[in-house]
Amino acid sequence: MEFTTGGRLEIRINSGDVGKRVSIRALNDRTRSPERFTDTVGVLDSWENGVLCVTRRNGMTVRIAEDAVVAGKVVPMTPARRRGPAATVRELQETAARGWPAVETARLGGWTLRAAGGFTARANSALPLGDSGLPLPAALDRVTAWYAERGLPARVQVTTGDPDADRRLDDELAARGWTEERHALMRTAALAPIADVDAAVDVDAERVLLNREPDDAWLDAYGRTAESVKYEDAARAVLTGGPSVWFARVPGSAAIGRCVVDGRWAGFAALEVGPEHRRQGLATALMARLARQALDEGASAAYLQVERDNAGADALYGRLGFTTHHAYHYRREPGR
Repeated sequence: MEFTTGGRLEIRINSGDVGKRVSIRALNDRTRSPERFTDTVGVLDSWENGVLCVTRRNGMTVRIAEDAVVAGKVVPMTPARRRGPAATVRELQETAARGWPAVETARLGGWTLRAAGGFTARANSALPLGDSGLPLPAALDRVTAWYAERGLPARVQVTTGDPDADRRLDDELAARGWTEERHALMRTAALAPIADVDAAVDVDAERVLLNREPDDAWLDAYGRTAESVKYEDAARAVLTGGPSVWFARVPGSAAIGRCVVDGRWAGFAALEVGPEHRRQGLATALMARLARQALDEGASAAYLQVERDNAGADALYGRLGFTTHHAYHYRREPGR
């Protein structure tokens, strides 16, 4: 059977799909779980007597009552390749900018000037993509003046080693004495394997709560809480901005994450786990749950940005299949 239950929830599977890999969303028993739904990805082994049996990658078989199913679809049997999806630097930078949007922007030819009251370098820096329409010295003078009008230090995000224009830009900024800071990596991965990976650990991603807004517990766990309080309105605007934003939290722990879905891309950010709760698989569960939500919305690829010296995060992302697409850093005007 195939029918629409209302909104975007559709059941697109039937008993003829036995043997295929499926993604199923079912209503929970609310006496056992505070979550409304449970999501299960695996091979549909049988559909008999009103019960679906689905086997996950770790060999666990999940029994789901037919009348509890609210959505279901067939998904590829072989997850997407683990190397990062093909993308240009420009596509990723533009997507990342939409996923962490500034409160105020202005155009300077192909450059975007971004400001958010000082909350994060990413939302308070010029993003030079293409030609500014001015000679480089004049463009940098314009950038400096724009940020000065807002009481902010001028920053420029510079992609490392790509293309020649970026090298010229970095050389010009260095010659002006702009400070080099915040070296980071843009990393990408196929999304489907991330959605499945929690099946190999002891933590069930169904423990993860999803919300459209960051609640007080989420904000308390956010590593930039002090900065968020200082720039309260700007911080909330940046955190909640983007095409389709989700906030994830594991109750009873200081484990949180954020994901923004934008077309084929799912952008992960703000992944935090309190020191006392680390090495329990919570970060993996957070990312798996967010990845499943992004898959449901049509995404197929993932990206994230991580500072070079964050060894712990880099190791986790490597295990999840993320590879480095390109590197970047910021240049900040001297004396600010």
